[in-house]
Formats: sequence, structure tokens, C-alpha cells
Amino acid sequence: MTHDQLRIALRELNGERDLSLAFADVPAPAAGLEIKKAMLIPDEQDHLVKVTDGKAVFIIEAERIAWIRIGLK
Repeated sequence: MTHDQLRIALRELNGERDLSLAFADVPAPAAGLEIKKAMLIPDEQDHLVKVTDGKAVFIIEAERIAWIRIGLK
């Protein structure tokens, strides 16, 4: 997956849905990340894919993503 594809997939994040990510080639339990009420940060000059929960910013490396779940838990 490219950064552009990831940004398209995450554009539904508006602070009302949760985001779950699983990373390829990372052993459990560190293989996943869950972000409550996630919001995609608009593309900035650095072109990194960033998601926030309002408390922290998470930078997502598209090439490492195995799967994504968007929705309420």
C-alpha cells in the first residue's frame, strides 16, 4: 500500500470512528494499534500520513500495514 492509498482509505476518519491497524512483520503484542475517535490529519508539507485522537499524533508508515479496520467497537 502506498501513502496515497492509505490516505484515501483513512479519509473516513472524522473523530467519530475508531481505527485498528495491524502491522506486517511485527511480532505480537506490538503488531497492532488501536486509536479511539481517530481523525486523519490533512496532508501537510512533509506528506506523512498522520492520525490523531486529540491527545497524540500517530505517524503511519503505509508499507508496514497488513490490515485496517475502521468503525465503532
